[in-house]
Amino acid sequence: MNFFTFLSMYVLIYIAAVAAANLSVAHFGPASTPINAFLLIGLDLAIRDRLHLDWRGRSLWARMFVLIAGAGVVSYMLNPASGVISLASLVAFSAAAVASAAVFQTARRFPVLTRANGANVAGAAVDSLIFPMIAFGTVFPTIAGLQFIAKVAGGAVWSWAVFRNTRTA
Repeated sequence: MNFFTFLSMYVLIYIAAVAAANLSVAHFGPASTPINAFLLIGLDLAIRDRLHLDWRGRSLWARMFVLIAGAGVVSYMLNPASGVISLASLVAFSAAAVASAAVFQTARRFPVLTRANGANVAGAAVDSLIFPMIAFGTVFPTIAGLQFIAKVAGGAVWSWAVFRNTRTA
């Protein structure tokens, strides 16, 4: 598999996961967010870290924002009624990406799974607070707590899957 195929695969999986999460929340409401958090947002966190390694120094922030915005646009195009959810996702994922990248970059001396899981904690915390505020106008403490735990746990599982064959960071 060449470099561009490798990146394209992760970009497509990322967009599909975010769109699926957004459409699920638009359809089922806040109660679906803990399940989405483990399955789909945990995957998002792991893929963002993978792309962070692959895109380092090459317009990383521009590429990340285009990726996050693209996922929101796909969500909206598939269901225009998900507009508020897509906007909440764009803002929350952008803020979470900054927090996650700061931790991931700061922890360069640690093994990649340690870096990824530390970054996932930061990203999950930011996303779990910002997303419901924009999407629903409030933070439901129980749901936000379950989301956070599910994102960290899902991120750990997905990080292992994404980075299991990575030897260098």
